[in-house]
Amino acid sequence: MYKVKVFVTLRESVLDPQGVAVKHSLHSMDYKDVSDVRVGKYMELTIEKTEKDVEEQVKEMCNRLLANPVIEDYRYEIEECVAQ
Repeated sequence: MYKVKVFVTLRESVLDPQGVAVKHSLHSMDYKDVSDVRVGKYMELTIEKTEKDVEEQVKEMCNRLLANPVIEDYRYEIEECVAQ
C-alpha cells in the first residue's frame, strides 16, 4: 500500500487571481514584504498496487483529472505505508 502526495500548481506563465487576492489581503494586513503568492492544490491518495503500477496510475490520474495539463503543473511523492 502506498500513500501518494500530489501537488498541483498553475504554470508560471498563467495569471493566478487567487494568489493576487491573497497577496493584496496580506498587504492590507501589513505583511508588505510578501512579493508574490501562488495558490495550488494538495491531495493525498492511498493506493493498493505495486510501486511501478502506482506511479503509472498517478501520472494517468493527474493528466486526466487531478491537473489541467494546459495550465497546471504537478508533482507527486510516493511513500510506502503500513496497513493499519
